[in-house]
Amino acid sequence: MALRFTSEQRLDDGVLEREFTLGEIPGTLWTPESATPAPLILMAHNNGLPKREPRLVARARHYAAYGYVVATIDAAGCGDRPRSAADEQARADLGRAMQAGEPVDEILESLVGSLVEKAVPDWRTTLDALLELPEIGGPVGYSGWTAVGIRLAAVEPRLAAAGFFAGGYVPRAQREEACQVTLPLLLLLQWDDEGNPRRRALDLFDAFGSKEKTLHANVGGHVGTPWFEVEDGGRFYDRHLK
Repeated sequence: MALRFTSEQRLDDGVLEREFTLGEIPGTLWTPESATPAPLILMAHNNGLPKREPRLVARARHYAAYGYVVATIDAAGCGDRPRSAADEQARADLGRAMQAGEPVDEILESLVGSLVEKAVPDWRTTLDALLELPEIGGPVGYSGWTAVGIRLAAVEPRLAAAGFFAGGYVPRAQREEACQVTLPLLLLLQWDDEGNPRRRALDLFDAFGSKEKTLHANVGGHVGTPWFEVEDGGRFYDRHLK
């Protein structure tokens, strides 16, 4: 399966932004201005939101300007990719339950668990193709969606470091897999996240098998992660990828 670039533009900060396709997988690659082969960061957004989501794009451009090649994709069932009838039903059930103030954990268990099972193979296929590119060299990091990141870190030995956002549902299977995650880890937690109990995030942090793991907690709701955490993330990746 060949990676094919479909568009490119040079951004104001010198970063080259290119859209690509890999079979049915659409993606975006941001490359720093420097021609030297650079480490790669895979960037996934929580629970299947699209690769063009503005907060993800802002983080990707920041890390690319910082000297990393950054890639994101719409994995199966995510973004604009087709969803199964079961996934659509789960999303509809989730919306109704949230509107009625009913418990949603079992619905999320089904929905997010299905997305993880489909997304991780697409991420591994993408990683295979990206590592063939001459502009990528050195270790690989991961940033973003915790549930996918746990599974990917558990099965993918090419990952060298990971930054996770605690503000997303993590299925039971991934909570049990957390002990298999042994790479250096940075977990970002919003202390007042409306839909994600902090106790669950703290228990997950305890469960990770990494000898080097760091928890950063900030007051505020789900989308309130301070921008300085992105800058601190750059220093985290520098320690482990450069």
